[in-house]
Amino acid sequence: MAVGVSLLGQLLLKAKLITEDQLNEAVRVQRLEGKRLGSVLLKLGYLNEESLITFLSRQYNAPGINLSEHKIDTSLLKTIPYETAKRYQLIPISKDGAGLRIAITDPSNNLAIDDVRFLSGMKVIVHVAAETAIMDAIEKYYPKKEAKVSVGKGKGGDKDVMEMEDLNKVIGSALEDMTIVEESDDKDIPKEIDAPVVKLVNGILMNAIRSHASDIHVEPSEEILRVRYRIDGMLQPVLKLPVKMKNAITSRIKIMSHLDISERRLPQDGRIKLKFGDDREIDFRVSTLPTLFGEKIVMRLLDKSNLQLELPKLGFDEKQLMDFYDAIEKPYGMMLVTGPTGSGKTTTLYSALSHLNKPGVNIMTAEDPVEYNFFGINQVHIREDIGLNFATALRSFLRQDPDIILVGEIRDFETAEIAIKAALTGHLVLSTLHTNDASSTITRLINMGIEPIMVSSSVILIVAQRLARKICQNCKEEDQLSETTLIRAGFPPDKVHDIKCYIGKGCPECNNTGYRGRIAVHEIVPIKDELKELILQGASAADIKKEAVRLGMSTLRQSGLKKVMDGITTIEEILRVTFED
Repeated sequence: MAVGVSLLGQLLLKAKLITEDQLNEAVRVQRLEGKRLGSVLLKLGYLNEESLITFLSRQYNAPGINLSEHKIDTSLLKTIPYETAKRYQLIPISKDGAGLRIAITDPSNNLAIDDVRFLSGMKVIVHVAAETAIMDAIEKYYPKKEAKVSVGKGKGGDKDVMEMEDLNKVIGSALEDMTIVEESDDKDIPKEIDAPVVKLVNGILMNAIRSHASDIHVEPSEEILRVRYRIDGMLQPVLKLPVKMKNAITSRIKIMSHLDISERRLPQDGRIKLKFGDDREIDFRVSTLPTLFGEKIVMRLLDKSNLQLELPKLGFDEKQLMDFYDAIEKPYGMMLVTGPTGSGKTTTLYSALSHLNKPGVNIMTAEDPVEYNFFGINQVHIREDIGLNFATALRSFLRQDPDIILVGEIRDFETAEIAIKAALTGHLVLSTLHTNDASSTITRLINMGIEPIMVSSSVILIVAQRLARKICQNCKEEDQLSETTLIRAGFPPDKVHDIKCYIGKGCPECNNTGYRGRIAVHEIVPIKDELKELILQGASAADIKKEAVRLGMSTLRQSGLKKVMDGITTIEEILRVTFED
């Protein structure tokens, strides 16, 4: 028996509203029919609706409500999908300031209330109503439409592809039907939970797409299985599931990813392909990792339809954009993009390739892994396990008559040396490095063992970038900040009185975060003659940065503050993603 249901039965028994024999009989019927305990007690005639509602209202300190006498605000129905309302037996009633009033049959269902809070982005105010009244209201007010999920074969013939016609199917639709069976590491998954687990995993994936998440984290701990989404760069809790479900959910995801479900001691990598409608495909890059309490799974969402590849829309200012175009349109040389993991480096490089991708150009890429495939570009997936590393791929590329080469990442001297030689012998080379800013990239290459003369001769442009969250336009309002705060952030003291800053108040559109979407903040350094001279002299990163600023470079902080003045992001966000100049 589920924990919440068992508690309800015990409380009703303690209140002497039912007998122990009646409870035992109701539990037996509940297990056979898979319905709520309260519904079974009503069906068997052991309890009437009025008594149940009065009891729940008193027990949980939640006011009762007669839906037949209450006008429902139908504009709120879009905040809670039909399938969720039906499964949890709840319906939105009205708004109360920043709160959402709902009627529900079971106030103890914390999962339902958490889901409503997540879906609506609002505080949830609970009322108790009769089950029949809620179900009648759901059928009366919700528009009639069918939602289905089917699993079939993908275009390649060997991958699971889910046809998704309604993204409003959310996670809760699976939990009510699920019978949880104790599992041990050396037993197969019980057949009786297979179908609900499939529904649950499908719901997690679809809800992530609906929420515009970039990653899904499924994390086992000692007591719960936690699901979190990374939305706009920040992790947000979504679900807490019973830990006994971890093996079933892990195995289902592994099956979809074509991984070995029997191997739980080693990390594995796989891929899930989803089909949305007729022309939209979404890939999930899946990584499993053995942890103390089971396998943690992270799924990266790769949605090509949401990939922004237009250079003018990436966040460059006018001068930065002209410098970028000037570099990538040169016939040879090396352009480097730097920044931490998740700073949008791949998107910047793909945008450059999209601009350069023409019928008369041979473009070759070495990536680990290949995140998106593009027509007209020859992409190679690096596989260290069989000896296909970046250096090996680069050597082969030079025998394939390339015009443009993309190297996913320069990690070592060998890869750096081959890439620089390719840039010096008539090829345009694009790659990434992990450094804090643009000027540090030069010293990093030299520390790898590359001669300063090779660096100064080959590198033509360095881009450092970060991703900052954008203010939600639906709840944007002016932020009253003191002049002292503005000066500390980096604004000139003589201009702070003219600066207007904005912030997101928080609304359902942005899940009450105040942010929706992200934009890149850049630091771009064209390697001009003055900088080449400093590189040959072995100048420090600080000296190179000082000269780059003199030549007109905007630092990451300065670029970020400009976006604050333009009302795109907040000071708090820029202080979070950039460091003081």
